[in-house]
Amino acid sequence: MQVIITDSRLTRSVAIRMTGWQLAGALSGLLLVLLMVTAGLYHLIFVKAVREDWPVFGSVVRFVAKDQIEQRDRFTRENIDVLAKKLGEMQAKMTQIESLGERLSGLAGVDPALLRSKPGRGGALIESRAMTVADLQAMVDDLDHAAVERADVLTLMETRLFDQKMKQMMLPTQAPVEGGVVGSGFGWRIDPFAGTSAMHEGLDFPAAVGTPIYAAAGGVVVVQQAHPNYGNMVEIDHGNDLLTRYGHASRVFVKSGDVVKRGQKIAEIGTTGRSTGPHLHFEVRVRGVAQDPQKFLKSGGESQAASRGAMAAAPTIRNP
Repeated sequence: MQVIITDSRLTRSVAIRMTGWQLAGALSGLLLVLLMVTAGLYHLIFVKAVREDWPVFGSVVRFVAKDQIEQRDRFTRENIDVLAKKLGEMQAKMTQIESLGERLSGLAGVDPALLRSKPGRGGALIESRAMTVADLQAMVDDLDHAAVERADVLTLMETRLFDQKMKQMMLPTQAPVEGGVVGSGFGWRIDPFAGTSAMHEGLDFPAAVGTPIYAAAGGVVVVQQAHPNYGNMVEIDHGNDLLTRYGHASRVFVKSGDVVKRGQKIAEIGTTGRSTGPHLHFEVRVRGVAQDPQKFLKSGGESQAASRGAMAAAPTIRNP
């Protein structure tokens, strides 16, 4: 294709030769430029119309803006309702935790009032009136603050319970012989050797030679020796001036300085020392003074029964 351009001011005509593809490209470029110019003019006119509030343009803009605002408000309302429901479920769980904490506070020695909602906090999260984002944020802040407070109190309860557990572990409340029957109790009796009245400062557990002897509580072995009266003897220090003594053993499995746990096998029953037959002589001493071991052993049985009762009474938290 050939395009000839003539002008009176030109001394000669200008001939432009173009192929079909070149012509199509030129027309497309021209069309694109026209579209860009048109869009620019439309934008300028539209902005001017909106700013000056031309009647037709203003109505269109208000209609479009109103529709967009309504869609946004509807979307926000739906999300607020979902979040409010979730907050209500969280508050119900928090109430269950508070109830459980109040039950356990007695065992931990913590004032139950520390777990209760503070004045001005709590209450229903879902109200009859429409909630706003500000309302929702305030409720989230309150719930977060309440969770932190309860976490602090539960941490305190955990510490108290742990301390109590450690103290119990250091008290000689476990029987040193499994299923052992007391043959001779604590107190005055007729000495089997001398035939006179004498103070028996412990409990005797008769059993076959080789029957295991267990530590009545955790502690440190302070004495392990062959004693003329007690035979193969072990003494365990439990702290707070509390000590247990195990005598007449046939074999001993610990030595001085060993740390033992409650219920650990430390020896086997025998008849060494001043003994008339195989048995364990078990003593509990506080500041060197012999105490009736039955008081400690009975205390251990009552504590275990109370713990089982408390666990049975504790509520189970379920999802609402």
